[in-house]
Amino acid sequence: MKQKIRKAVFPAAGLGTRFLPATKSSPKEMLPLVDKPLIQYSVEEAVASEIESILIVTGRDKSSIEDHFDISFELEAVLQERGKIELFKQVRALADLVKISYTRQKQALGLGHAIYQAKDFVGDEPFAVLLADDVIDAKKPALKQLIEVYQKYSAPVLATMQVKGEAISRFGVIDAEEVEPNIFKIKSIVEKPKFADAPSDMAVIGRYIFTPELFGALEKTKPGAGGEIQVADAMRFLLDEGKPFYAVKLDGVRHDAGDKLGFLIATVEFALKRDELSADFRQYLKSLNLG
Repeated sequence: MKQKIRKAVFPAAGLGTRFLPATKSSPKEMLPLVDKPLIQYSVEEAVASEIESILIVTGRDKSSIEDHFDISFELEAVLQERGKIELFKQVRALADLVKISYTRQKQALGLGHAIYQAKDFVGDEPFAVLLADDVIDAKKPALKQLIEVYQKYSAPVLATMQVKGEAISRFGVIDAEEVEPNIFKIKSIVEKPKFADAPSDMAVIGRYIFTPELFGALEKTKPGAGGEIQVADAMRFLLDEGKPFYAVKLDGVRHDAGDKLGFLIATVEFALKRDELSADFRQYLKSLNLG
């Protein structure tokens, strides 16, 4: 019987240097996209995908993430006293979303190293990994799309999207064979290739399903540039051993909210989807003289 994907890991120990000075004392995962922090979008996606337990891998100065998903007695009391019941319900709902635990990555030594901190949490189960600064707007939750493929093939699954032109060199890129519409069996992964060397236009983005075999591969993975342990290197190790990996071309729009321009684009797109903001915000955008 296939094991259900019950657990998800959120690496959130990065320094957020692309948003300095805003992230000097506040985690990038807590940057607000309209009125919710980035990480809340991904946590809600995980919950909508039937994840039961989440581990957030944090670092120094990340306590506001824990506070956000905890009960805030003083705030809730004030909201109730002032009759702001709907806001009270929204705030309380954050603490009841899902079971969340935390562990500290004492040094930021790469995505692979961050995921390795979840070894005890994961145990012998398959698990999901979500990167909070990849915000994916999709009718069917992005993670649920991956889970459906895992349930069919019983093997690790990566999320991908098509990237045209030179921009492909910013991503891990798969060489893969399409086994059914928008589902691929991976032959190899190349990390940030030059455009001329890219094996395809299919880029890996921040949603993954792994099996516990990944931890053994991470233990054998040598640090690369900057002393970091990269999950792509561990995946290549498993591929070289003949372990199957699959990829899904997601049905949805991925916003790179870890990039300033991507964050601004995501803010506009999500604001336009909000009933209470859309009409006035759309009118404001039309009024801009962008010539």
